[in-house]
Amino acid sequence: MSDFNFEEALIRLEEVVNKLENEELSLDESLKIFEEGINLYRLCSKELNEAEKKISLIIQEDGEFKKIPFKHEDE
Repeated sequence: MSDFNFEEALIRLEEVVNKLENEELSLDESLKIFEEGINLYRLCSKELNEAEKKISLIIQEDGEFKKIPFKHEDE
């Protein structure tokens, strides 16, 4: 799973979801691909969380630049 970068993992995750939604799979096949999807989701989530930690906004206030941690709109 670590062979995927974020973009590749996201594309594969979309393929997994489509396969689960649109194909008739056996129970074993469904469980196998579902497990792959969970692992891909975790990889993508980890990458996004790491990127979010690095994001900061730089604003100018009273002639000085300050770093302000990025916040979601719902926070």
